[in-house]
Amino acid sequence: MHQLEISDLITAVDPHTGRRLPVRRTEVIQQLRESGDERAARIVAGLPADQDGVLDPHAVDRLLISVHTELQRLSEELRIGERLVHVLGPLFTAIRAAAGQTGSYRLVDVGCGLGYLVRWLAATDALGADVELVGVDLDATLVGEADRLARAEGLNCRFVHGNAFDLPEAATVYVSTGVLHHFRGSALADFFQAQAASPAYAFCHFDIAATSLAPLGAWIFHRARMRNPLGRHDGVVSARRAHSDETLLRAAAVPGIRALLYEPRGAANPFCTTLRPIIGVRPHLEVPLRRALGRDARRMVGPEHLVEAGR
Repeated sequence: MHQLEISDLITAVDPHTGRRLPVRRTEVIQQLRESGDERAARIVAGLPADQDGVLDPHAVDRLLISVHTELQRLSEELRIGERLVHVLGPLFTAIRAAAGQTGSYRLVDVGCGLGYLVRWLAATDALGADVELVGVDLDATLVGEADRLARAEGLNCRFVHGNAFDLPEAATVYVSTGVLHHFRGSALADFFQAQAASPAYAFCHFDIAATSLAPLGAWIFHRARMRNPLGRHDGVVSARRAHSDETLLRAAAVPGIRALLYEPRGAANPFCTTLRPIIGVRPHLEVPLRRALGRDARRMVGPEHLVEAGR
């Protein structure tokens, strides 16, 4: 059975209104036990609930902020901001070149959590003053904390509670980190289809590389760096749920988008590769993007590469 991440189960929102829904502790415990994860069930059993068995939303919020704060520290240690800019910088260069004119652009971070990526980009001005930075998440508490941190740091970015694909302003580029493995089955293709149906020029989603060493590496790393049992558990499960190269490219192969994988499994060092992106661009942008990447363009392959390799 597929393992489940606790953080996906202890909160629920109406996808249309964003209104928070009650979550019963016994139902979450049952789901985890049915998946064969008794350890996760014990973690949830220790969370506070009211007399009706509904998880205390304030306690859950405090827990998730704590876990995401630890995740931010890991992102800093893994230099996630720099790694994204390595791809996003050339991507925006290609978009500017294809547009042939000056203007403003908008980067939207899907499932931004505490907004580390958006805040890092704002603090470093790594993409330029013409790129507006927006973080979006369905969790109102995380978005509120991201906004509080950005204001305390005096950063020029904003955060929105809601669905990233329902914003009144169109995104130029959608990005995310550690989000893709949360989508299973047809939901993964729907995620990419929503972006292809939008006016966006491109997307760039970083997620865990499905290497043979990923689960072991995640276990060692999270045991060493994460204090919270929920964070330790979900970090390892995330690695086990990582999508294969083939699954990502197949799901991202939607009309109007050229899907490209950066550092595919066969070309990556399993001892060093933790996160790597799948990139989607409008077809006319592929050549400008490869030109902007220079020699690193060799690290970016399409679905035909996997076919040629017999995968």
